[in-house]
Amino acid sequence: MTLFNLTELPAQLAPAMRLLGLDPGARRIGVALSDVNRQVASPYSTLIRAKLKHNAFEIAAIAEREGAGGLIIGLPLDGDQRFGPRAQAARDWAHALSAATGLPAALIDESFTTADAHENMIAAGLSRMRRGEIIDKMAAAAILQSALDTMN
Repeated sequence: MTLFNLTELPAQLAPAMRLLGLDPGARRIGVALSDVNRQVASPYSTLIRAKLKHNAFEIAAIAEREGAGGLIIGLPLDGDQRFGPRAQAARDWAHALSAATGLPAALIDESFTTADAHENMIAAGLSRMRRGEIIDKMAAAAILQSALDTMN
């Protein structure tokens, strides 16, 4: 598969196909899921980062089980919104993941999503332990919601 622009991705999907949002980190991958109308993103799960083949299998299984037809993957741009080494690594991973799963993918800037998710959870009074358990899937939901808002 290939990477698409956010505006081109919906044309690759059948009606009522959901999207998976992914926040790929060094140790964990946050996963979020859209509704069938592609309006609302919800936190779904957190995967342990492993070899691409293993993570691709896990992600493809989630996509099949939940009726997802595409991927939205967070792109970690530098602080001044430039494409640095982390963004290049995420782009390469997205290409490989799309090819391994057979799902079309799009990238979206994920700047500050994790930090914003932390702030929201602190404001909600969640303990440090609880925040650590859910931060990755919350960041994935923020990434996916941003993409959904852009596409709609």
